[in-house]
Amino acid sequence: MNNNYKKDSISLIGAVALGTGVMIGAGIFALLGQVAELSGNLFPFAFIVGAIISGFSAYGYIKMSNAFPSSGGIAMYLVKAYGKGTVAASSALLMAFSMIINESLVARTFGSYTLQLFNVSNNGVWVSLLGVFLIVGAFLINISGNNIIGKSSLIMAIIKVGGIAIFAIATLWIAGFSFQDSISVSNSSNYVIADYLGALALSILAYKGFTTITNSGGEIVNPNKNVGRAIVISLVICTVIYLLVAFAVSSSLTISEIVTAKDYSLAEASKPAFGKYGLWFTVGIAIAATISGIIASIFAVSRMMAMLTNMKLIPHNHFGMSGNIQRHMLVYVAIIAILLTIFFDLSRIASLGAIFYLVMDIGVQWGILKNLRKEIKANSFMVLTAIILDIVVLSAFLWIKASSDITVIIVALVVMMLIFFGEKWFLKRNNNK
Repeated sequence: MNNNYKKDSISLIGAVALGTGVMIGAGIFALLGQVAELSGNLFPFAFIVGAIISGFSAYGYIKMSNAFPSSGGIAMYLVKAYGKGTVAASSALLMAFSMIINESLVARTFGSYTLQLFNVSNNGVWVSLLGVFLIVGAFLINISGNNIIGKSSLIMAIIKVGGIAIFAIATLWIAGFSFQDSISVSNSSNYVIADYLGALALSILAYKGFTTITNSGGEIVNPNKNVGRAIVISLVICTVIYLLVAFAVSSSLTISEIVTAKDYSLAEASKPAFGKYGLWFTVGIAIAATISGIIASIFAVSRMMAMLTNMKLIPHNHFGMSGNIQRHMLVYVAIIAILLTIFFDLSRIASLGAIFYLVMDIGVQWGILKNLRKEIKANSFMVLTAIILDIVVLSAFLWIKASSDITVIIVALVVMMLIFFGEKWFLKRNNNK
């Protein structure tokens, strides 16, 4: 891919394709089963509420992009809100890490779905190996400067959205879908309010890909208007797709069956309606979605990290490698994603991603409310509502993990502390110089 920023090189349609491509790559294939595990029969509606919460958060990003369209995206927004200091740098790194976590999430999803084509037990070793293979392949494509990948994003987005829509509509038709049956709450008493809020944390993670659009603000045609439009259109498209798929899966499988096959629930849901042909089609779409999504994501993260390096907000060492800073960052991003893919399962990866993203988003929204609200003409109610919703959902999610998997919280806290105090030390040392 071309590492240079080209003004007016991305159309509104191209920006929408970028956002939906990243969201659909992980959101529906990797997270649907986990959301269902936490919210039972009501899991399709978790995606509706997740979209509403994401909409409140998106408001702040849209106002920021209207005022400061930049290829720096969230990193630039944080600097505008807090200045070049520890808070901005730490929050930007949290965003970068949540994106890298998303790559390992996509990588393991690729492994889980690919294994459905073979008579192999769905064990962690094969899932990890296939995931690592995908990350290495995406890395090699990125360093080769393959312009075809960048130009094919729109085509891949159409294939993913169209393919998933065909799967969902056909499954609903064959299953004789009834909306009244789908909202049955017969076993909802098995879940408490914290479970539903925890499901929202994961559903929000399924929408966070809209932030990728802000990282291309300087290249989108008429960015002051089209960045916001692209975010809104992407969120609407993904909400519709997520709902179609959620209802389709719920019409084919029971909640217990969805939970059992939560890492490849779409593939499992295609079997009752279409048999092996439906399985091949669904797995094919999943493979295409994960491959294209991770290639684009690795490029986006490496570019964001390179920008933070150029702004002297994070340390950098080339370790004798040739090439520019972004190429070095591609190496670091790929290595971190590979380690996460090997050592963490899908559930823990998704949990870490949700925690990091929600903490970062609270930071962005608070920066807007405290320091930029008047400058960008943002509505205080919208921004404050986004903060409150993020805090409520994050608190409930942490409560669930504290009782079920405390390791996730420990890892998240350790990483955030290392980032914050590491940044504080690095920036202080640079200032002294």
